[in-house]
Amino acid sequence: MNEKRATSSPAPDPPAAEGVLEGAARPLVLRGRLAQTRPRWLERLARHKRLIIIALTMAIFFALVSQPAPDGLTPEGLKALAIFLVCVIFWVTDVIPLMITGLLAVILFPLTGVLKANEAYALFGNQAVFFILGAFILASSFMRSGLSQRIALLVLKRCGKTPERLMGSLFLLSAVMSFWITAHAVAAMMFPIVTEIALALGLKPGRSRYGAGLFLAMAWGCIIGSVATFLGGARAPLAVGILQETTGRTIGFLPWMLAAGPTVVVLMGVGLLVLLRFFPSELGEVEVAERFLSEKAQALGPLTRREKGIGALMIVTIFCWVTLGDRLGLANIALAAVVIAFIFQLMTWKEVEEDVNWGVFLLYGGAIAMGFALERTGAASWVARHTLGGFIHSPVLMVAALALSTIVLTEMMSNSAVVASLMPVAVGLARDIALDPRLLTLALAIPSGLAFTLPLSTPAMMLAYSSGFVRLRDVIKGGLLLDLIAWAVFCLLAVSYWPWIGLEL
Repeated sequence: MNEKRATSSPAPDPPAAEGVLEGAARPLVLRGRLAQTRPRWLERLARHKRLIIIALTMAIFFALVSQPAPDGLTPEGLKALAIFLVCVIFWVTDVIPLMITGLLAVILFPLTGVLKANEAYALFGNQAVFFILGAFILASSFMRSGLSQRIALLVLKRCGKTPERLMGSLFLLSAVMSFWITAHAVAAMMFPIVTEIALALGLKPGRSRYGAGLFLAMAWGCIIGSVATFLGGARAPLAVGILQETTGRTIGFLPWMLAAGPTVVVLMGVGLLVLLRFFPSELGEVEVAERFLSEKAQALGPLTRREKGIGALMIVTIFCWVTLGDRLGLANIALAAVVIAFIFQLMTWKEVEEDVNWGVFLLYGGAIAMGFALERTGAASWVARHTLGGFIHSPVLMVAALALSTIVLTEMMSNSAVVASLMPVAVGLARDIALDPRLLTLALAIPSGLAFTLPLSTPAMMLAYSSGFVRLRDVIKGGLLLDLIAWAVFCLLAVSYWPWIGLEL
């Protein structure tokens, strides 16, 4: 029976599928019953919630810009703050796509006279935006070539000899691959592999704790690994882009790895212990899964010319980022690698069009413009003085408070939106307490990737929940524990280790 499942399609067997659908249907039935007992005006309110939020937000915007500026804030600063508030509300409520909110910011700055039009639109040419573009295209080629899947299958086949080793290898593999490929791409690649393994082992959605652990091993591995370099997620380049536009300072590829690396290494060990403790295996062996992985790996055949070419190009590109990034520019190296890939026909434009989320560049361009405007008008410093800067004057406490705030917010909204919202404030805080702004950039951007509990925190967690194996009650203890440990580890290393690499608090 298990052998038959190993070669079947990744779709769940009928009983499991019925269970998942039945579980998903219960909230819909309950919602329908509640809707019958609600007043009609409340139903109409819920139906038009999006339009109501937009209308109220714009009313707040016009009310703010029509008021005289408070002490210490210029009229342009007040307008910049009003635009900032509109973007934050839209990002939190998700009433329009995040990318369109970024575009709205760029439109409003020239219309209100905060920035000239050519200044606002020129910020889309920030190096961070083009680095992200190059990194996304290279990640697409790495996935499309099949090299990433080949590596994953070979590692899991060799290392996953027991239930515990299978979970551990899945977790560590997802983390290491997320060093070099965007975490959501790694999760998307690993998800069908983990699904087939779970079904081959006969694990039942919603019932098997080990099944839930396998999907969380994938998600938590991607989350932890994504903060190690600029390649694991676009939030790090976004934060550095805002830093560069507002202060002229920057953080290179290697300095980022040195600052984030110890946190990642410690959390990889802690995360594995949490997985093994909270999601023990009910299986004695995983021979069926091992056989399935062997069959999948053999079906790939020998290495192709494209896989060899992409592998060599990625190694050379990463080497250049680490050693020549400061001199040549990270974006220049990324785009040069993309051009070389097309010259040697290692990818096609159709693949790039399908894989790259082009809308994300609207979000990042808008976020960088917003950070620039808040800093230029003095609004960022004004906000800093009236928030954390008003009662925290210790650099250590500031780093700890900013890191904790970031982790909490990331559990509830997109980490890119968190970085876009808090980076201008972080720069203002650094200026007010005479702190190197790179420190608060790291204190914001690294923890923004370390949320382990709710499905909204990252695409990897969303995928894990979508499997049907993971329920919130399964994750709540282990996820919140990892959140707290991640915050504590980050703060301790910031105090004890960062001074050794020239980042003195």
